[in-house]
Amino acid sequence: MEPHRWLPLEANPDVTNQQEEPLRPPRVPVLPPLVCQTFPELLRNLEFLKQLGIHPDWQFVDVYGMEPELLSMVPRPVCAVLLLFPITEKYETFRTEEEERIKAKGQDVKSSVYFMKQTINNACGTIGLIHAIANNRDKMNFETNSSLKKFLEDSLSMTPEERAKYLETYEAIRVTHESSAHEGQTEAPSIDEKVDLHFIALVNVGGHLYELDGRKPFPVNHGETSDDSFLEDAIEVCKKFMERDPEELRFNAIALSAA
Repeated sequence: MEPHRWLPLEANPDVTNQQEEPLRPPRVPVLPPLVCQTFPELLRNLEFLKQLGIHPDWQFVDVYGMEPELLSMVPRPVCAVLLLFPITEKYETFRTEEEERIKAKGQDVKSSVYFMKQTINNACGTIGLIHAIANNRDKMNFETNSSLKKFLEDSLSMTPEERAKYLETYEAIRVTHESSAHEGQTEAPSIDEKVDLHFIALVNVGGHLYELDGRKPFPVNHGETSDDSFLEDAIEVCKKFMERDPEELRFNAIALSAA
């Protein structure tokens, strides 16, 4: 059976951004134009979150760099970080080794962590958003008819695999995703376009920092964190992704911060 496919938001160069593009300091790895003006930019556009029924009490903002003075520019508190990174041969080798190591040694994952698998091609940005919001739903204010709120309520008791299957048939989120992929002046990418970039979410659940990636079989526990140190702790995880692929510059991070 052919896998479900959505239009790849990661590759649409002209998704609407109603805010002025911030200046990026030198030495900070940035994405090529065809990537860095896509899903991160879409998430910074409050209209997209509004379409999902989320009040603007929280908003996605740029993480300009890894240095302390640049992290200090990010509004606090921060409850989630989304990392966009390239899927390379080095990363795939690491992913396989990491999975084997965790299966052999085990890890602690709290039952309250909301995690779902990715079974829809090109949907990693939307799934990253779901992971970020779902694991902070107690902080969010939703509209009464929020499509995302209903999805989370309906899927709360499901397994990660069942949540993935439910998303395949959940029209409201698919329509929002695909309408966003068509925004902008540039023709939307083909639904069959191969995208070698991927999103993960980093969240704080119960004082532990979890990496949530729908391509992996389970969440990855990166150790203890706190509300005060979460951004710095999450960025340390991001640095490890970059260190594994030092030749790559296609990294971008955005934070879900209090407005």
